[in-house]
Amino acid sequence: MNNEPNKLLAIKLIHTIIWAFFVFVIGYILYSGITNSVTNFTWIGIGLVIGEGFVLLAFKMFCPLTLIARKYTDSQKDNFDIFLPNWLAKYNKLIFTSIFIVGLIIVAVRVIQNL
Repeated sequence: MNNEPNKLLAIKLIHTIIWAFFVFVIGYILYSGITNSVTNFTWIGIGLVIGEGFVLLAFKMFCPLTLIARKYTDSQKDNFDIFLPNWLAKYNKLIFTSIFIVGLIIVAVRVIQNL
């Protein structure tokens, strides 16, 4: 029995869960800044996203799970390794990096205002 479809499915599930977690964290950072409720969780979130950025840099802007998933498919679609619409998978880094930067700027302004 060929186990490759099951392995790819498992990678897609794990990748989607991790993606959703980071979308939540980025949304929380933006929310913290907008509502002027910067807490330790905001700083932890910022650290997690920056850490994720370093991981992506280390893997030449690819998620390590994407590289593993490549072993199990020849698909050229942007969403071959995650349960997202293809357009979102294609522009994922651009969209969520932009939202993170906006959130980070708002948090920085709030922190400076509250000094």
